[in-house]
Amino acid sequence: MLNDLLRDTEIVSITGPTDKPITSIGFDSRTVEPGQLYFAIPGTQTDGHAFISDAIAKGAVAIVCQHLPQNTDPSVTDVRVADSNAALGHIAANFYDNPSRKLRLVGVTGTNGKTTTATLLYDTFRMLGYKAGLISTVSYRINDQVLPSTHTTPDAIRINRMLAEMVETGCEYCFMEVSSHSIVQNRIEGLHFTGGIFTNITHDHLDYHKTFAEYIKAKKRFFDHLPASAWALTNIDDRNGRIMMQNTRAQVHTLSLLAQADFKCKIVEMLLDGMLLNMDGTEVWVGFLGRFNAYNLLSVYAAARLLGADKTELLTAMSRLHPVNGRFEYIRSKSGVTAIVDYAHTPDALQNVIDTINEIRTGQQKLYIVVGCGGNRDRTKRPEMAQIAVKGGDLAILTSDNPRLEQPEAIIEEMKAGLTPEDRYLAITDRRQAIRTAALMAAPHDIILVAGKGHETYQDIGGVKHHFDDKEEVRAAFGMSE
Repeated sequence: MLNDLLRDTEIVSITGPTDKPITSIGFDSRTVEPGQLYFAIPGTQTDGHAFISDAIAKGAVAIVCQHLPQNTDPSVTDVRVADSNAALGHIAANFYDNPSRKLRLVGVTGTNGKTTTATLLYDTFRMLGYKAGLISTVSYRINDQVLPSTHTTPDAIRINRMLAEMVETGCEYCFMEVSSHSIVQNRIEGLHFTGGIFTNITHDHLDYHKTFAEYIKAKKRFFDHLPASAWALTNIDDRNGRIMMQNTRAQVHTLSLLAQADFKCKIVEMLLDGMLLNMDGTEVWVGFLGRFNAYNLLSVYAAARLLGADKTELLTAMSRLHPVNGRFEYIRSKSGVTAIVDYAHTPDALQNVIDTINEIRTGQQKLYIVVGCGGNRDRTKRPEMAQIAVKGGDLAILTSDNPRLEQPEAIIEEMKAGLTPEDRYLAITDRRQAIRTAALMAAPHDIILVAGKGHETYQDIGGVKHHFDDKEEVRAAFGMSE
């Protein structure tokens, strides 16, 4: 019944009866079916309020909106709310019988490391014998079932539907990336989190949040809304790590590679195929490289311990983990050239990957860096990305990423604005040609970093997605068959 679904929703006014059955919920007027509760949501491109009459014509029996339509239908119940997205979160949770309260939901937020941390937590708990789900940038998973990922954090209806499926299949845990967009847009309203993890925060998404202060505020809001029954885990080596926890009601726990903290980690040794970590006083070999991955693994360890995992069993499972798709993945040619494909698309992430490579390469190994910047996104990071690339390697090749609706040449020009005539770089617009050029220039034992797209299997040009996979392109450039 509609009145059951409206529980916990902040309502401004109701016109019409609320004792009517609701068969489905939705916010796309094109897919409305008889008996549906339709949400009119203001969007960046269109406003759902403009399609209320279409939804009613297709059988919607109730409307949730921020302002009432001019021509009301007496047979349709109008529920006016202050924020349609927030209402959608609470109502979707009620429609699917609040699945987040029936499993242990852990949210991971920050600029870098969200996907790796969430995915490795999922992998770890599967290894420990638990049924678990994952909602991440790379994929959505319900136990061993893999669903295509459309957003880092999907809409509230899809989140709750997936959580309900996880509950039905016996999942005890779900690990979920929480993007700043989803926090600001109230897509996680109505969810009950067992715990929250803060990885780090650096400049990103300023095209959306406008200022770094607003970006920090968006991330912090996730922790501000955690219940007192939850725990909050923060990286205090990040200068904003403690700020994130200032107003949380959750039980705060800290992690660090540099200072005293509840959970500590030290890199003992790092080689080309992995590193030896001292994790909370116990050494463990992991198949990962880099300080940034030490932080990710420490987050996994700390969160798992807070969820009750046995230390020995946990470290044994972590020693068998593998890098996440498109995160520091190796491809080695027959001649001995090593290519590393990584999703690094922010200045901090790119710097971390380059620093890791430079820690392990010898003086004789040259580093070629293929990098671009996405179109219709934060433009302020473009010259910084180029500067990091030219300073971190022997040669930078500036190229296209996902130009979207911008001209790729114009994006590259903005990257070049941060460079000097003395900097060593090439500008090759065609990403395929840029990768092949790096492969042709590299000698045996040299290293090529292809940064920015990682797991993505497309390139967005002019608003159209074309198949493009950096790993496939590297193998082709190396003359390797699939």
